[in-house]
Amino acid sequence: MTRLFRFVLAAVAVSACCLFSPATVLAQNGGGGGDTINFAQPIAGIDVDATGVLKVRQFDPRVAKERLMAARQQRDNQLMSASKLRKVSLQRLEAVAKEQLAAGGTLSDDLKALAGLTAIHYVFYYPETHDIVVAGPAEGFVNDPTERFVGIESGRPTVLLEDLATALRAYAPEQPATGVISVSIDPTEEGLQRMQQFLASVRGRVQPNDAARLASGLKNNLGLQTVSIRGIPTDTHFARVLVEADYRMKLIGIGLERLPMRFQSYVDRANPASVAANAMERWYFQPRYDGISVSEDGLAMKINERGVELVGANERVAGGKRTVTGRVNKASQAFCKDFTDKFPQIAEQVRIYAELRQLMDVSIAAAYIQEQDFYGQADWTMPVLGNEAAYQIQTYTAPEQVETAVNAVWRGNTLMTPLGGGVQMQPRKALSPKTLVVDRDGQNNQVKQSAGPANLEDGQWWWD
Repeated sequence: MTRLFRFVLAAVAVSACCLFSPATVLAQNGGGGGDTINFAQPIAGIDVDATGVLKVRQFDPRVAKERLMAARQQRDNQLMSASKLRKVSLQRLEAVAKEQLAAGGTLSDDLKALAGLTAIHYVFYYPETHDIVVAGPAEGFVNDPTERFVGIESGRPTVLLEDLATALRAYAPEQPATGVISVSIDPTEEGLQRMQQFLASVRGRVQPNDAARLASGLKNNLGLQTVSIRGIPTDTHFARVLVEADYRMKLIGIGLERLPMRFQSYVDRANPASVAANAMERWYFQPRYDGISVSEDGLAMKINERGVELVGANERVAGGKRTVTGRVNKASQAFCKDFTDKFPQIAEQVRIYAELRQLMDVSIAAAYIQEQDFYGQADWTMPVLGNEAAYQIQTYTAPEQVETAVNAVWRGNTLMTPLGGGVQMQPRKALSPKTLVVDRDGQNNQVKQSAGPANLEDGQWWWD
């Protein structure tokens, strides 16, 4: 049985399965993101070459260790100390960013790392001062070899200003709201057709020692897979995180990457005899849209700790095209449920998933700012953060294609080849009456009142 897993980081996530005897081959896209602070192994990241092809890259962990030790020497600095609730005024931050960009064209690390925020838990609006404020836990931070900022205590990624700006532009003042932010990585129709032809050509003639040849044949026939991004610019860090999260989820699904905990891949769970020869599994990440509470006056919003769901569906592939079957694949269901249930632990140990969850929350915060028209109330048009000519965030080579990674595994006398994945978020869905909770006890307002921008010095844009 041959299984093809395809990853769609959008409304769809796909994986394909084809029957083959005797053997099990796994095909999939792989990626890397670098985990929390761990110097035992090389740190993984991604590169996108000049042609837009995404590949994995390894970094020397000794560089990260040196940077971490230097950063920890600055703990007596207030910016580098931990805070349960650090507040950032978006307009005050923008004013400082404008000055720095005008003076030297680059931003300081404290702005880039958003003063060490590792999550956005609150959005506040203060009518008295016209400040739009985001707030959450923070700690000292260091720039690791993959050029990402991580907390010096927890290793959690910090919220990046460029990611926040990407989300704010998706929900910009006086602009239509973005409906869906998504990424998909899909095999081409031609690639799927070539794959089916290749499998047909070797059907009934494979042996266990043919696994490497079959894996190579599948990879060559499938060719490069296409990356599609919706709702945000393709050449941003935000987009890269979505692609990378999808990339690695696929690797985990087909057993090419193992999580640092007890966890069975889809391949571990699958029963080759129960899957149709041309079946495909669609997998995609989406936020849990519950857990959002707002004050009665709407001026305070809290994003409670929430997980991320991995959702699956079933398709068939014929002639290079996919159609939904509605069939239930118990192995796929179990894989998705386990990934969802363990997502908080996974995100603590594998940083790319912490970044994925973080971007989902950042997008919900941006959608709330737009929906409540805090822009209009504050008379803020986002002249710097919302303007690519003033503040450039589209500075990356856009990932257009990824290499197909193939893993060959024998299961009894069956050869399986999986391919699959996906991510989709609809931030405004979290703000619908069905999911939103009104905080009638006033707790959000109490936090808002105690967190206000009082007695700030000139140029101060964050406070504890």
